[in-house]
Amino acid sequence: MKQRLFVIASLLGLLAGCASPAGSSIPTPYPPEYLPTVVALTARSMGDSATATYVASLPTEIPTTNTPEPRLTFTPGPTHTPTSIPRHSLAVIQFLAPGPMSKVVSPITLRLNIKIGESERMQVDLYGEDGRLLSRTVKKVPTSNQGILQSVKIPFEIRATAEVGRITITTLDNDDRIQALNSVRVLLLSSGGNEINPVGNPSEPVGVITPLADESVSGGVLNVRGDVWPFSLQPVILELISPEGKSIGLRILAVENANPQSFETTIPYKVSEPTLARLTIRQDDDRMPGLFYVYSQVVLLNP
Repeated sequence: MKQRLFVIASLLGLLAGCASPAGSSIPTPYPPEYLPTVVALTARSMGDSATATYVASLPTEIPTTNTPEPRLTFTPGPTHTPTSIPRHSLAVIQFLAPGPMSKVVSPITLRLNIKIGESERMQVDLYGEDGRLLSRTVKKVPTSNQGILQSVKIPFEIRATAEVGRITITTLDNDDRIQALNSVRVLLLSSGGNEINPVGNPSEPVGVITPLADESVSGGVLNVRGDVWPFSLQPVILELISPEGKSIGLRILAVENANPQSFETTIPYKVSEPTLARLTIRQDDDRMPGLFYVYSQVVLLNP
């Protein structure tokens, strides 16, 4: 009897040993419906680990380049210059160097292609960031329909280590009215070396569809239609200038963005006799005092 009880007790002990207690380290199988979640979490964990390993392998300093900021451009059209604006001619004053925000020390070597005005004079001005005149050069340049390459040395002195400057080129007609004006901003350095950036689009930023150059109009209202690539959000100002330099008509257009855009407007005027007025389209500098750009053409105004 005792031997039978011992055998039963042994069997019960073996059965108890096969059962997994609550604190056992043996993993409990996942329910079948939870397996997809387990697979996803495992994959995510592996991906995070791989990403962390890759990031850790990257250099702590990533080299940078002086790639200029991308500029908005028109869709290329059938023009003789691939980078020009469709229907726009090449700029009357076309900068070749330095490009926008180049770092320059004195003297600046300015290179440009210019179709000179009727006066055959080119004026080169360098302004500091507060609008003060740092340098001025007036040079006689012969007239050419194709433009003439020019090179000018611009000396300057600044008290600060560096400041923003503006190079402005101006041409005049026979009545001393502005015929064309164009500008480029540069970073003036008191010492160091030049870092010259590439120039921008070579086309004239303004294209006038109507009126045509030297067109005769009457009725006291000039209709103007064209497109413009603004330099900034400064207003675009259209003005009629008499041979005496007086304003005989004005229209101010608001600019909402710096994208290329079309415009169509009217300029009321009043003349007592036929007048060769100069239609000017201009923008002021948005950072320092003074004009940044002027486009012009002659139109005959009749009463």
